[in-house]
Amino acid sequence: MTTQAASSPWVTLRAWIKQPRVAGVLIIAYLLIAVGTLLSLDRGNLLFPLFSTLVFPPFVLSPLVILAAPIPNKFKYSLILLLLVIAMPMIGIYDSSYLELTIQICIFAGLALGLNIVVGFAGLLDLGYIAFFAVGAYVWAMFTSSADTVFFVSGIIVPGWAFYLFLFVGVVVAAGVGIVLGLPVLRLRGDYLAIVTLGFGEMIRVLARNADQPVNLTNGSQGLLNVASPPMPAFWVDFIGGIANTFGIQIAGNLEPLAQQILFYFIGIIILGVIIVAARRLDNSAIGRAWTAIREDEVAAIAMGVPLVRMKLLAFATGASFAGAIGVLYAAKQTFVSPESFSLIQSISILAMVIVGGMGGIRGVLLGSIIVTLLNLQVLKNMSLQLNALRNIDYVVPLINFHIKDWPTQLEPAKYERLVFGLLLILMMLFRPAGLLPEPRRKMELDEKRRTKTMETPILKSSEPASGGD
Repeated sequence: MTTQAASSPWVTLRAWIKQPRVAGVLIIAYLLIAVGTLLSLDRGNLLFPLFSTLVFPPFVLSPLVILAAPIPNKFKYSLILLLLVIAMPMIGIYDSSYLELTIQICIFAGLALGLNIVVGFAGLLDLGYIAFFAVGAYVWAMFTSSADTVFFVSGIIVPGWAFYLFLFVGVVVAAGVGIVLGLPVLRLRGDYLAIVTLGFGEMIRVLARNADQPVNLTNGSQGLLNVASPPMPAFWVDFIGGIANTFGIQIAGNLEPLAQQILFYFIGIIILGVIIVAARRLDNSAIGRAWTAIREDEVAAIAMGVPLVRMKLLAFATGASFAGAIGVLYAAKQTFVSPESFSLIQSISILAMVIVGGMGGIRGVLLGSIIVTLLNLQVLKNMSLQLNALRNIDYVVPLINFHIKDWPTQLEPAKYERLVFGLLLILMMLFRPAGLLPEPRRKMELDEKRRTKTMETPILKSSEPASGGD
């Protein structure tokens, strides 16, 4: 009775919060606090890196919070649309660093969703996924760079407006490369498949580094510079400047780079939205069910009439096509492409996003992408920036009388990115093996395996012979 009495207030509170009207009011309050706090931050404040690290992640995660709220779908999608179309660009005009972080999240989320098709849906462990990203980036960079490649020397250079056409070209070329990879590995599974795909990813990187002789295709290790960006509409710069003037936001420097960045933000959001819709439709289709059957048991899938070769090739091609489109966007945004941008650690980082969020799910992969990208590009770097800011003023920690300037530079958080990722993956495997937002089917499978092990243990113990005599 005491336990029931103690728990009843919490049950009542949870039931009250789950009411649509109450949840809607709480969500709106959450968004207003997050946006208002971000707009009130002062970059000149000594503790700005710390405050930014605490405030920006809740805002970026707000679309997932809205999707999880017990409110009508029309209200959910309206709030998300307002966030993406109005709130985030406004925050980007106020501080472009937040806009850059959001664009990077879109890029890595698109890559993670593509890898999730291969690993999460079809169960094919691919450690060379970054190769398809490189293919898309080089497809656009080779045809627009001013480096002395055979394309530039021969005058085979396309204008910036062809970017939108090359998004589809990158999809087709990367899908073709995915099929080429899939053909020789159809009979491989598990670790053997991972080793072969890892070698394929390294092969693409080495090929890009050495494809400057005898014909210069990629400019080798020097990379391709001055890659073209999509042209901005004639009204775009004035439109962004008018919004800044209307809300009294002072823009330091030239307005055109900020307008270009906002254009990339909207392109990234649109591409990510298309990828999410495509992944969801595939997951709920006969193709998605075939991929699930292959992931669970290839022999049983073949016995049930699943075309194994066709479905595996389709998984590789679909995941690669997503990476190809994202690669074109990445090359146009960075305006520089080099082989070092497509290393093995990048493939592992993308796989970590899938694992942390929840393999096989879409919301989970989006969550994992946000967490890992923020850890990499904001949290660890801002912690180092905060230490350096306190070191410059010789800040003394109260109570223990410790001078921040005595903190060893070898222990700066930004230098331990891989260590943090390793610890994160270990913790995930120990406490949340299905991910933070597990896909329901995969969570059910893990729970079933756990129950099976629990039931087998007493059976094994009871089958042992008794130690006593007759």
